[in-house]
Amino acid sequence: MASENVPTGAEAPAPHVAFDPFTGPAPAGRVHPRLDELRERHPAFRSDAGHGFWVLTRYDDVLAAFQDPGTFSSRAIAVSDPDPAYQWIPVMLDPPLHTTWRRLLRPFFTPVAAAVLRDRITRHCAALIDGLAARGSCDFVADFARLYPTTIFLELVGLPIDRLEEFLGWEYAILHPPPSGGGRAAAMAAVTECFTELIRERRAHPRDDLISAATAFAVDGRPVTDDELLQLCTLLFLAGLDTVTAQLSYIFWHLARHDADRARIAADPDGVPDAIEEFLRVYAIVLPARKLTRDVDLHGCPMKAGDMVMLPLSAATRDPRAVPAASSVDLDRPPTRHLAFGAGPHRCLGSHLARLELQIALREWHARMPDYRITPGTEPLEHASLVLGLDTLPLSW
Repeated sequence: MASENVPTGAEAPAPHVAFDPFTGPAPAGRVHPRLDELRERHPAFRSDAGHGFWVLTRYDDVLAAFQDPGTFSSRAIAVSDPDPAYQWIPVMLDPPLHTTWRRLLRPFFTPVAAAVLRDRITRHCAALIDGLAARGSCDFVADFARLYPTTIFLELVGLPIDRLEEFLGWEYAILHPPPSGGGRAAAMAAVTECFTELIRERRAHPRDDLISAATAFAVDGRPVTDDELLQLCTLLFLAGLDTVTAQLSYIFWHLARHDADRARIAADPDGVPDAIEEFLRVYAIVLPARKLTRDVDLHGCPMKAGDMVMLPLSAATRDPRAVPAASSVDLDRPPTRHLAFGAGPHRCLGSHLARLELQIALREWHARMPDYRITPGTEPLEHASLVLGLDTLPLSW
């Protein structure tokens, strides 16, 4: 993420910016401010990184793109892969097929369905924290944030918890590969093999889990296919093992550096749900993209059918045109509409479960360890790919 060339004049071409978020780990706290800077310079611009892509930076434009799937197609959702051979379900489907799948999956992700898991999630969370408390320090990402939501997800879909480390290795290689892409293909092959066997097993011997239920789905009057189930499983796997982890890493990175906010969370557990919404807004983590189905011209940028357009959520949620002082966490701010879970037909299906997991984590951690800090002499690292997150967060208490 470096310099930019901005021609002037009435016929000036679209701005080209040396913007490449996929450059490997760097000190935490750089990506969100960089996107703020770009938003204030350009409502839209072109990056020549990778395959080349456009970027929309402001709240109104990002929201409008999410609400127009006819123009901004979800057939490709990452600028690094504009012609994917896969089609993760339901996130890479457009209406009306996407609508059919959402209707099938919605009962498993309602607020009521999430609430049923509350006690189990709380016990699991408390046990993890109790196991860390006496140590006096930890790498929050490795020792808590990666372990906490993934165990819950594995139970939901019926995967064996004793293979957790193996699954985490696959997830990281797929979503956060090095610039060379090394290991991603092998990890995808391993995931495919794992879920192919799981689908075969669940068709023959159904259990009380989401994948077993999905084997009985009917899509537009026909039975669901094994390939469709595989694409669904892959999406659930990647989303379930990464997004809450990434969001927790930014929340605790913030709280470790802001004593007043941390004391507020510890003293007022009832305020945690509203605080979560503010953290979600300020530290939105996803860098989704869409593929254009037709030519459009936005802010002087001549975007063509087939081009990829990145819609960085944090650039939109931190837009001061939508929220005053938007880049700052304000725990007294009235709840605001944000795009941390997207918008339109593809708004995150798992948002209710994610919110519950985040709320429980903040309450249980601060009830036990309200005072902590970034370990002196260390530097947390963040990565940027389809999802922003921290690689390391050394904490001491």
